[in-house]
Amino acid sequence: MTSGPASAPLLSMRDVTKRFLGVVAIENVSLRLEAGEVLALMGENGAGKSTLMKVLSGVHTPDAGQIEIDGKPVQIASVRDAKRLGIALIHQELLLAPNLDIAANLFLGSELPDDGAARGRWLWPVPRARLHELSAALLERVGLRLPPSTPVSRLTAGQMQLCEIAKALGQSARILVMDEPTSSLTAGESEQLFGIIRQLKSEGIGIIYISHRLDEVLDLADRISVLRDGRYIGDLLRGNASHDEIVRMMVGRQLSGQYFPVRSAVRGELALEVRDLWVEGAPAGVSFDAHRGEILGFAGLVGSGRTELMQAIFGATPALGGTLRLAGQAFRPGAPRAAIERGVYLAPEDRKRHGLVLPMSIAHNVTLPNVGRHARFGWLDRREEQRVAALEMKRLNVKAKSQNQRTASLSGGNQQKVVLGKWLAMSPRVLILDEPTRGIDVGAKAEIYRHMAALAEQGVSIIMVSSDMEEVLGMSDRVIVMHERRIQGELERSELNQHRLARLMTGQSANEGAAA
Repeated sequence: MTSGPASAPLLSMRDVTKRFLGVVAIENVSLRLEAGEVLALMGENGAGKSTLMKVLSGVHTPDAGQIEIDGKPVQIASVRDAKRLGIALIHQELLLAPNLDIAANLFLGSELPDDGAARGRWLWPVPRARLHELSAALLERVGLRLPPSTPVSRLTAGQMQLCEIAKALGQSARILVMDEPTSSLTAGESEQLFGIIRQLKSEGIGIIYISHRLDEVLDLADRISVLRDGRYIGDLLRGNASHDEIVRMMVGRQLSGQYFPVRSAVRGELALEVRDLWVEGAPAGVSFDAHRGEILGFAGLVGSGRTELMQAIFGATPALGGTLRLAGQAFRPGAPRAAIERGVYLAPEDRKRHGLVLPMSIAHNVTLPNVGRHARFGWLDRREEQRVAALEMKRLNVKAKSQNQRTASLSGGNQQKVVLGKWLAMSPRVLILDEPTRGIDVGAKAEIYRHMAALAEQGVSIIMVSSDMEEVLGMSDRVIVMHERRIQGELERSELNQHRLARLMTGQSANEGAAA
């Protein structure tokens, strides 16, 4: 039961505005959440979703507007205030301490519920038995059947996600914000998470669900609120929502053809030959060819070995055996620098940790891989650096104030464009894109897809690793499917469909009824 009027929503945010150094991030944005409701919050990267949720969770203080819980005005001036009001934010990058066990993580930063025995003491030992008892109850509630003493470092991404939910429930959260919760999960882990979300909904917990995966949103959400350019655009009820209508509201324009560019792929000569390339943890070597002018998709479940294979090709991790040939010539990258010098580039899966230097400017990031080319007499030519960065920003439509803006302040989609820009400035021969659109909105996806298609038309060999089946089907000229660190099968574009891909990804043959 709520303490406010019967008609009052669990949460109401009215006319919320937030500025940073005079720049408006969100303006007069309103949002409503009912108890027991899943509200999807959608919008392109940079639309204001993160800013609005940081206001709700106490990270930012709004410049204007009002927040009510159960119909009563509240002030949220800190994260502590938000926790006290039952608001919990689960970030896309999970914030667990891997060196601690599950029980310690569940109550890290929060007081252990006290039965009175320790009340009044400043220093007292943590009662491990009580900690584990409470933790076990929380884990049972989210369906995670692991001992509370299990180190977090041993958990899968899905198990860590459930730990974050358990931690929020341990803090008596009534409003749960989930930011891209399935971006690193397998299909099975995602389904388990959806079951937990439905259970929490039945318990009266309000959930704000942020995702760029429209199929998830249409399946889970009771209502969809859309932001665009820092402003509230409107709501859609699940019964009235469709893929095309959501996209139209998000981007303010129609994205035809499910935003995949139409092109006539012409497979050119061999660009990269991989023979028996053996990486650590794989049962055997892997062999495949990539051609000029081709987008070669690599599909597979999380943990199938795709990323490790690409890192070995790029020289980021050593291969245990095998040979590579680039345009017919021997190619042995002992380090990324050797691959870069031959025109083989990798845009990594984790752009924030491995693709960018976030505290540096856009200009510095774009020119960093080839900084020597932009130097004169040993000194960096700032004017040339600015020119190159401006060119790539224009080509990729990077939304930023200038080339000197810190990369950390950009949205995910614009950060991904900077990753691409630094390689495009160097005229790639083979461009490896590992999860190129993970966590970015449909508008940014469409732009990245157009650039991928244009590069292929120019003869660049593109290898695309993706866990998004729609993306694999829409962009690939040919698909190699991996399962348990080996190639399970290969499909030409004319053979591609969701059923065949799914069978190969789960270790079966492409055609139902054929021998595995």
